[in-house]
Amino acid sequence: MGKDGASIPDEEWERFLREVEAGTQDAPKEPSARARMVARRLRDEPGPPEGWRTHQPPRRRRSKGWYAVGLLVAAGLLLVALAPGRVAAWFGGGDGGGDSAPLAAESERPDKPPATEAASQLPTLEQPFKGSPAARWADGTAGISLPAARATGWMNKEQVEQALDRSRDFLAESSLDPGVLRGERPRQAIELINPHQQDVQNYLATAFRAPSREDDPLSLFSRFKESKVRLVGDVVKTRGRITFREGERGAVEVTTDVTYVYPVVRAAKGSDEVARTIVRREVVMSWDDPAKVVVEPGTFSLVSYKADTANGGCDAFGYFTPEFSAERGTSGQGDGREVDPYDRSDSMDARMRGADDAGCGTATRS
Repeated sequence: MGKDGASIPDEEWERFLREVEAGTQDAPKEPSARARMVARRLRDEPGPPEGWRTHQPPRRRRSKGWYAVGLLVAAGLLLVALAPGRVAAWFGGGDGGGDSAPLAAESERPDKPPATEAASQLPTLEQPFKGSPAARWADGTAGISLPAARATGWMNKEQVEQALDRSRDFLAESSLDPGVLRGERPRQAIELINPHQQDVQNYLATAFRAPSREDDPLSLFSRFKESKVRLVGDVVKTRGRITFREGERGAVEVTTDVTYVYPVVRAAKGSDEVARTIVRREVVMSWDDPAKVVVEPGTFSLVSYKADTANGGCDAFGYFTPEFSAERGTSGQGDGREVDPYDRSDSMDARMRGADDAGCGTATRS
């Protein structure tokens, strides 16, 4: 009824209801793109949100109305109350539960190797880490955990934090950089190494000019020959950690122990068989006191390095040369001991003591 008691015309009443339902009185003129996306997803897909890389045809819309919305909100609140862990997992919180949940960062050495996946779960171009423990590992530097910094040796806390960050930068430039993985010279990584450490500089010069068992760039850098193989996608899975302590002459000695998993296919067009090269490296760096050691600012001295590789090519130097099913059928088993390349429960010292320099071992899985 109007103020004078007259009836409101039907068309005016219907227009008023449409405006109220549409929220035109107080709503923003143009919601943000994120608001529109979230509203549309919640409206069309009441189930848990999908990963942003996945796709599913949109579901048929449910009937709308304030009563239906009220029921959905009530049901959502009830679900949160009864199963908060599941709801948190949908939106990225909690541990997600189950064997497919991403692993927490590695803060210490595990006490056993990861579980064995079903042998039938072969990798594909769409899922290059399928059937591998690496499927639950983080991508790139996200899988390399850093400890909390503290004043150590000649460095204060802030300087130690910077040394840890630069140590991880070296790992990124030497083992994750796309250009280096394609066989380019790792210039940025080399620039982080003390240029006054002459024996290391000699090794680097020889390793890239005439690689051999004694002078092999693969001890420190990951490289594939682009004419032979190419990486699948742009993700390298990693798992490992960085630790530090006071070293000689008050230096901050940083130890990195990281496993990298590289999925590759043959370079030939149309190749779709995915193989994986798995590399575990331990690199020890000394961030020296410039008052006691000749060193350029922002560089470290190389203390030691160890590398253990699965499916990188037996006696391959200069570039990894992974084998595919055809090569594995003719090359036979390695003549050394069996090794699980995903097992990080032993130290690199123990792993290398068991290695046979005269031959190639056998990886128990890829």
